[in-house]
Amino acid sequence: MDALAKLRVVLVHDWLTGMRGGEKVLEVFCRRWPGADLFTLLHKLDAVSADIKQTNIHASFLQRLPGVTRYYRYLLPLMPWAVNWRLPACDLVVSSSHCVAKGVRVPEGVPHICYCHTPMRYAWNLRDQYFSGARWNPKTWLRNRILDGLRDWDLRTAQGVTHFIANSRVVQQRIHGCYGRESVVIHPPVDTDYYCPAAVDREDYYLLFSAFAPYKRLDLAVSACNALKRRLIVIGSGQDAKKLRSLAGPTVTFLGWQPDDAVRDHLRRCRALLFPGEEDFGIVPVEAQACGTPIIALGRGGATETVVPLEAAWQGMPSPPTGVWFQEQTPACLAEAIETLEREQDAFDARAIRRHALQFDGRRFAEEFFGYVDEVMNRGQTRRRAA
Repeated sequence: MDALAKLRVVLVHDWLTGMRGGEKVLEVFCRRWPGADLFTLLHKLDAVSADIKQTNIHASFLQRLPGVTRYYRYLLPLMPWAVNWRLPACDLVVSSSHCVAKGVRVPEGVPHICYCHTPMRYAWNLRDQYFSGARWNPKTWLRNRILDGLRDWDLRTAQGVTHFIANSRVVQQRIHGCYGRESVVIHPPVDTDYYCPAAVDREDYYLLFSAFAPYKRLDLAVSACNALKRRLIVIGSGQDAKKLRSLAGPTVTFLGWQPDDAVRDHLRRCRALLFPGEEDFGIVPVEAQACGTPIIALGRGGATETVVPLEAAWQGMPSPPTGVWFQEQTPACLAEAIETLEREQDAFDARAIRRHALQFDGRRFAEEFFGYVDEVMNRGQTRRRAA
């Protein structure tokens, strides 16, 4: 795979405003191709890692708007035009996409590998969750027309991708359902060296760590801990902050965004991580498990691929449990799962939980991803020789 380092590679990513799951995937690409051209809608360079900064970053016209990093999500209708770059000559385009990055125009004959975190959620399968409670009015009608147009654009530009990689089996099914395309699954990287256990005592509180977006359903965790009078520490911020704070009782504490060291410390100390939303993959539960921490998660989406439920042990399966699933997105169902974990606390072994998380580490991701790229490029060379 040394030949990969010599490729002229163009990277494409939706936006660079923080180090979330998508940026941690991109970071691996940037380490392998440090001199690559990186095209993105906009960036906030003090919010990303040194590995990403060392690339040759090109931003779209959106970057020139004053204070754009505060309101860029409202510019969604402009984004298909913003990715209409003229890319330089290259051997390979790699996009990291959950919004519009995969719609970039690629030079003719150049392979385009898209690492797809999900098809555009708000245009396809999660529209109701993003805009829950919205009543019909002219604004709602206009929003739906815009999202319908984005969905059509998303489907049309998906045909320009030569190879799709899905970050989970859930996303693989979405890629097939939305685009009619096949894909391979390569789970994203988790820094299991950094997220590791420590010689600290567990404390009697639960943890939420997430952006405050409606579809993440953090309200369920707040309401469940209110009802059970359990301590809950919440790390994060976002559009639902006011709503969540209004729901919180005296046992719920909000810390805002915290640095990585503080997050890791809480993952090591909490009784369990609560993960009430349906995610495409969900890196945070794997980071928690790498710290030896059990998970209470909705039994849908990516958590079904990363969390081994307690029921597995009850049914005699060989994998030790790493958490508890709940099946309905209600506070009562989540509260019942919390009580189940407390009753069955002895079933969870921190060393076994960490061993389970190690299968998602960054070395495994790099080996699988670059092995796939090598295969794609070799197949292309074989076809050109045959022609």
